[in-house]
Amino acid sequence: MAYRGLTAALWVILGIAAGAMPAHATPTDPATSATPIDFSACIAELQQRARDQGRSDRVVEEVLASLEFQPRVVELDQRQPEFTETFANYLDARVTTMRVTMGRTLLLRYGNLLRELQQRYGVPPQYLLAFWGMETSYGGYLGKMPTLDSLATLACSPRRGDYFARELLTALELLEQEGLEPARMKGSWAGAMGHTQFMPSAYRRYAVDGDGDGRVDLWHSVPDALASAANFLREQGWQRDQRWGREVRLPDDFDYSEVRLDERRSLRKWRERGVTTAEGAALPATDMEAALLVPAGHAGPAFLVYDNFQVIMRWNRSQFYGLAVGHLADRINGAGRLQQPPPADLPRLTRPEVEALQKQLKQLGYPAGEPDGILGPATRQAIQAYQKHRGLVADGYPDAALFSALAREPTPLSAPEAGEDRP
Repeated sequence: MAYRGLTAALWVILGIAAGAMPAHATPTDPATSATPIDFSACIAELQQRARDQGRSDRVVEEVLASLEFQPRVVELDQRQPEFTETFANYLDARVTTMRVTMGRTLLLRYGNLLRELQQRYGVPPQYLLAFWGMETSYGGYLGKMPTLDSLATLACSPRRGDYFARELLTALELLEQEGLEPARMKGSWAGAMGHTQFMPSAYRRYAVDGDGDGRVDLWHSVPDALASAANFLREQGWQRDQRWGREVRLPDDFDYSEVRLDERRSLRKWRERGVTTAEGAALPATDMEAALLVPAGHAGPAFLVYDNFQVIMRWNRSQFYGLAVGHLADRINGAGRLQQPPPADLPRLTRPEVEALQKQLKQLGYPAGEPDGILGPATRQAIQAYQKHRGLVADGYPDAALFSALAREPTPLSAPEAGEDRP
């Protein structure tokens, strides 16, 4: 099957270490699947763990025993969009005119509820709507995968099985405590549930009763879902009266070695380095700290991100996701499009192409880390060093200019074609 935009790890170059795991999951790599034969033995082990945790005979002997291996779950785990799309494609598919318009409509419809939640939890309405829009298109699609089967499939995967096993056992606990029916527990391929796609552990820890009916229902109660989202964000450290970040403009001679999520400086320092607002105005001369991100390289937009961006990434550990949530929130709140949109013609790299890039950089004397097809910090630094040596813009981003230069080396590497479909 051919599909567009396979970049099996390109975006980790910008510190994006996790995939599309919603709500409070851990970093992922493409998975190898468990087989149905392994699945049967795995279920038996999970049944024993459930017994040890005090689950009822019905849960152990009926619910767990009836779960089925889901090959589609493994397939989707390997094709998470934060790994397989350029920033331009990712943003364009999620911050759409329709989603912005619907968000503004819901801002009016749920105004009283959203203002109450802001007063109680400190999270402005546009952010709750942005999460809701990103996760399920405002409840338009809650997911159709059977939650327990999905979690069991991932729990029986050769890697990260322990994480998903814990989530499955938590889901079984919720099933008993909240009176949930297994057949009605449907959501994402990764086991996330409801309007705001909470994983079971987040459901248990952060879900709250927002409509006052004495129970929590993230599938059918919008007040429950939005209140739970606000509670999660507050508990993760959301800062009242602070924004998520902002688009900025960089000077032509900017030193891109400072672009990384853990390289934080005050707005005063960024201002001294020539960084301005997206419209060219001076940044505030304050001590508020921010990190700088360029998710599409020097030719695309640049963002300064604040503490609340880190909170957003505790929902989904992807910079693409965090930037999309922030931008969508701004648009819902009345802002316009990005001043510098991401270029739409960037090369799309497959994992083998990334491996080849790493090997060539290593052969040329630039240590790019283990050739694993993942452009992590070591590979990014190697690209930057090579770019600087060749007089290119040293943003650590694998663009056409990089591949053109590498193709002229003694051990040439063919450049991928922009927008090319891959099998």
